[in-house]
Amino acid sequence: MSSAHGHVQHTRLLEALSGENSSTRLQAALAIGTHPEPGSVDVLVARCAIEPNFFVRDMLTWALTRLPPEITVPKLRAELRSGCAQARSQALHTLSKIGDSSVWPAITRSLLHDADDDVARSAWRAAVVLVPDGDKEALATELAAQFGRGDREMRLSLSRALVALGDVVEPILRTAMSHHDPAVRAHAGATARLRRDPDAGFDLAVDAARRVVALGLDSEETTSC
Repeated sequence: MSSAHGHVQHTRLLEALSGENSSTRLQAALAIGTHPEPGSVDVLVARCAIEPNFFVRDMLTWALTRLPPEITVPKLRAELRSGCAQARSQALHTLSKIGDSSVWPAITRSLLHDADDDVARSAWRAAVVLVPDGDKEALATELAAQFGRGDREMRLSLSRALVALGDVVEPILRTAMSHHDPAVRAHAGATARLRRDPDAGFDLAVDAARRVVALGLDSEETTSC
């Protein structure tokens, strides 16, 4: 009886993930993660692709991290090939939280350059977590190719990803700071400043880099600040 009751309760929780009220869905995801059942993985992954509420999505990710990686990782890797941008983005986010290094080959160039900003940003974060030391320089080159992309939040995300890669980014930043595009030079300069002073405000770093570009100073001068 107890086992049957538990099964019924779990089924009701899974059904509640598609309820109209976001608070209901949040509580259901919390309960599922608190008492994880391997049989819930398909429903959790599917819900990640369509859940409109950020907080519920984050709880779904948490619930997935509570399950054995050998169950969740293959399901999430499959989502990386989905035609749904949110499915790709949320799968990347969840994989970065699980931290299984075997996923690294699945973080493809197409994901790092995805046309959807949320997917690309999630791919950058996952890549920085999962990349082997020997591939850091190649990853930094791929990321730096997107200097100047998107709005402030997008550029800040890219800068943070590059900074997290450590010393391998230094020569790549120097090259980018002499790029013909002033937006690329400014973004690279702001990233270099953020690397030297992680507590510095990104907006101030961007403004400073733009002033350097406007004054026509070369890359040697920009790295001495």
